[in-house]
Amino acid sequence: MGEMSNNQLGVMGALFLSVASSVSIVICNKALMSNLGFQFATTLTSWHLMVTYCTLHVALRLNFFENKTIDTKTVVLFGILNGVSIGFLNLSLGFNSIGFYQMTKLAIIPFTVLLETLFLKKQFSDKIKISLSILLAGVGIASVTDLQLNMVGTILSLIAILTTCIGQILTNTIQKRLNVSSTQLLYQSSPFQAAILFVSGPLLDQCLTKQNVFAYTYSPVVMVFILLSCLIAVFVNFSTFLVIGKTSPVTYQVLGHLKTCLVLAFGYTLLHDPFTARNILGILVAMLGMGLYSYFCTLESKKKLSPSLSSLQVISTLVFYYQFASHHGDVSLILILSLSVSSFVILPPSTKK
Repeated sequence: MGEMSNNQLGVMGALFLSVASSVSIVICNKALMSNLGFQFATTLTSWHLMVTYCTLHVALRLNFFENKTIDTKTVVLFGILNGVSIGFLNLSLGFNSIGFYQMTKLAIIPFTVLLETLFLKKQFSDKIKISLSILLAGVGIASVTDLQLNMVGTILSLIAILTTCIGQILTNTIQKRLNVSSTQLLYQSSPFQAAILFVSGPLLDQCLTKQNVFAYTYSPVVMVFILLSCLIAVFVNFSTFLVIGKTSPVTYQVLGHLKTCLVLAFGYTLLHDPFTARNILGILVAMLGMGLYSYFCTLESKKKLSPSLSSLQVISTLVFYYQFASHHGDVSLILILSLSVSSFVILPPSTKK
């Protein structure tokens, strides 16, 4: 009982840290990119990861956690894969319409379910699949408008979907199968993620913004916001790895889509963004899907006697790839409200065989 209680506290702490750090970094990046004109998102992400690694290295030296050796090939490939997925998601957003980019994000859940079923032999009941379908339909109705297709953008989106799904599945799988903590995995993989983005970031950003990151004028104010963004990113990266490790990639994506609906709803309420009957219908359908998903997961968890499924987890909204939130900076205050809405829903870590 005490172990379950500690587990719950750990998950709650991770969720609170994720929400608080995500809100903070969105606010910071909005000021940096919208107000100060620093548009180099991929390069900034590489700096985030480098500062994360340096911070964790100091923490290791101070004995805040123990390093655990992970197979070098596994860590290198995992780090590179995550770096590549970030780059392709940025390219997908740059080469596609907003509507098609939203469709790309929606496709991540069914692809994740497919990959986990085929390669990890996980089972998702028909009820879970139906609830996920309702959720995706609702988010699609609420957020997808134009669907302008082009060959390059489509290929980039497919690669982004594949790399993102595999990266999130591995984040969960490596921690559990190799018995490593989120801190240990992040510490060992972040240098490789940072390296690939540090090399490719300036090129990608120039392709997307038509500006050169090295030609940008770095005023003292910009430097302060960049440093602040990097420091907050340490907590974002840590909490993201922690939460995915304790829940599941599918649940992580479900929470991300819940955030999308909350963004639309509170964006209208607080920021007076344009809002239509279609948005309202989509949000209601998505919330229905979210409620059904939570309900069916809870029912199935009660039927399982495995200790690994005994601890309940309180849902909170998570940021899906915080570096992309900066492209929608007007949602910065909205994420704060998501915690109170989602905290009433209880989910098991995953639906496993």
